[in-house]
Amino acid sequence: MARKTKQQALETRQHILDVALRLFSQQGVSATSLAEIAQAAGVTRGAIYWHFKNKSDLFSEIWALSESSISDLEIEYRAKFPDDPLSVLRELLIYVLEATAAEERRRLMMEIIFHKCEFVGEMAVAQQAQRNLCVASNERIEQTLNDCIEAGMLPAKLQTRRAAILMRSYISGIMENWLFAPETYDLKREAREFVDILIEMYQLCPSLQRPFDEHDAAPEP
Repeated sequence: MARKTKQQALETRQHILDVALRLFSQQGVSATSLAEIAQAAGVTRGAIYWHFKNKSDLFSEIWALSESSISDLEIEYRAKFPDDPLSVLRELLIYVLEATAAEERRRLMMEIIFHKCEFVGEMAVAQQAQRNLCVASNERIEQTLNDCIEAGMLPAKLQTRRAAILMRSYISGIMENWLFAPETYDLKREAREFVDILIEMYQLCPSLQRPFDEHDAAPEP
């Protein structure tokens, strides 16, 4: 049998990821075995292990692909809104909410993260990876907020660390609640208003502009 071309290998890898995403969302990560993924994908277990070390590695790859799409979009928005970091931030947040409602891949990924994944056993490695991504994300958000301050688009005294924490909690909470009960509100239609409320809070809330005191310092690692 002729060796598969690089393109065929990439297509097989993507197919495995797509099938795994669907099964994880249906059954939960812990309840889904690599053997089930292989059977549903129409490949051998050997093919799974050729592309991925284990289930944790496969799961981490799905998440990394989701994150990379946002990074690519950020580059696009920076080109579209030069010298306007607040518009870049606003449009990225709107995309994250709208895509959760409108794009199947992202919706399934968020369902798995919030409701279908137990970070135990072999998945503990994936949990640490998610923690690392969370820390890096907070740092990127805080840097973007500082860029907005330097551009005169947010108050000079904005507490950027707290603002970054609030942003992740606010956006994650909106997505998690909608995924649990999507009939309660139209996430795609209301995404822009949700984001505008958050940004207005940063611009106008006095409690986010108070000087730091000793209790505001970040905890020791």
